[in-house]
Amino acid sequence: MTINCKGELIDLTVPKVMGILNLTPDSFFDGGKYKDETSILKRVENMLNDGAHFIDIGAYSSRPGADHVPEDEELKRIIPILDLILEHFPKTLISIDTFRSKVVSESIQHGAAMINDIAAGNLDPEMLATVAKHQVPYIMMHMKGTPQSMQKEATYDDLINDLRLYFSEKVQQATSMKINDIIMDPGFGFAKTAGQNYTLLNHLDLFQTFGLPILIGLSRKSMIYKVLGSTPQEALNGTTALHTITLLKGTNIIRAHDVKEAVECIKLVEALKANAL
Repeated sequence: MTINCKGELIDLTVPKVMGILNLTPDSFFDGGKYKDETSILKRVENMLNDGAHFIDIGAYSSRPGADHVPEDEELKRIIPILDLILEHFPKTLISIDTFRSKVVSESIQHGAAMINDIAAGNLDPEMLATVAKHQVPYIMMHMKGTPQSMQKEATYDDLINDLRLYFSEKVQQATSMKINDIIMDPGFGFAKTAGQNYTLLNHLDLFQTFGLPILIGLSRKSMIYKVLGSTPQEALNGTTALHTITLLKGTNIIRAHDVKEAVECIKLVEALKANAL
């Protein structure tokens, strides 16, 4: 199982880690932490040294109820940092976390390698055509509504079947438009209650039937710290525990704040698989 990033074939048979770089002042865990060149470059360097294969840059917080960010402001946050990172770490494979086609086009022109869309094209009618035009890997996530409204829309006839139908339709739409490298993200925490997140985790292996890479993003989310009665800052151990479960259920990419610990999870699960009788 491979994806093509800027001419490089990435083998996802052994799972990879995508390190998170939030450029938003209001992200739920590290909002406002990386706001100058020195701190940003240090963060990227640390993630790459810890084993991140991709760096995911986001400038629009998608936490529940997050403030709306104008498109020009999103670009103003992303493009200079994208240029900065590639100037200092030119081989970095950068993913852009956006649901806007204009941000996609400008980011790819500045060297981005992958697009991470929380809305799978639902919030911008030009998104799929734009991704197809640029022929970059496309992460399509499951979400209902918008970041501002999604928690009011956590209703399903049958959670797993509804998500499978959603991805069947989205994958068909994307492939019909000649998007070649599709990655599925079931969207932990997006339009899902805590219980629904754990139902999804229990049945995550069912999404392997699509034959596509699966990305999961549950790092330090409320499904962890609310169960533990703690905070996002105290949720690393819980994150590691759930990362291990997702890997055993077929995850190919872990999107994480804590790269070193995610890489260690992968190494241990790969050792477990290699020695199965």
